[in-house]
Amino acid sequence: MSKDFFNSRAATWDDKATEKDESRLKTMAARLDIKPGTTVLDVGTGTGVFVPFLLKKIGRQGELVCLDFAEEMLKIAEAKNFKGNIRYLCADIEESRLAGSTFDAAVCYSVFPHFQDKPKALKEIHHLLKKNGRLFICHTSCRRAINEIHRSLPEIRDHLFPENDNMRRLLSEAGFEDIEIYDGKDNYLASARKPG
Repeated sequence: MSKDFFNSRAATWDDKATEKDESRLKTMAARLDIKPGTTVLDVGTGTGVFVPFLLKKIGRQGELVCLDFAEEMLKIAEAKNFKGNIRYLCADIEESRLAGSTFDAAVCYSVFPHFQDKPKALKEIHHLLKKNGRLFICHTSCRRAINEIHRSLPEIRDHLFPENDNMRRLLSEAGFEDIEIYDGKDNYLASARKPG
């Protein structure tokens, strides 16, 4: 159901659902500890609203893999013709079939509540990260606001952000360390590290 929901709304997603304030996207990207030249997995790329900010972080020597299970969303992202070392992959993060220990960092911008099996998704991301690889789960809205929006839409009313204690537990059980969660009035950032 979830895939159909996103595919059916792909054409109007940028007009109706994406963050319009570029300064908020820029500020969020600045908070991510991603170095130039690194290999990054963008989980749930959608229409690519965060892609230019990630490309700026990794620079010319870095590589960005944009993954999304909704092919219509990914087509829109590809059509934007972002410049950089970028590749698109239509797959579900819960069953990505990518090689393990591949990425220096993984970013889940504006997507985590939509994972059907959150523990499985986190374990797969952990598998895909190199030792000491970083995971960033971020939104340009707070957890409460996101949950309110999702509860108002029948198709995704159960796509909710866990309470912070539960999120910490999910990350820990998936094998992550150095877990930090910031849930501010207008943004959210959870970060964690795969042990070295």
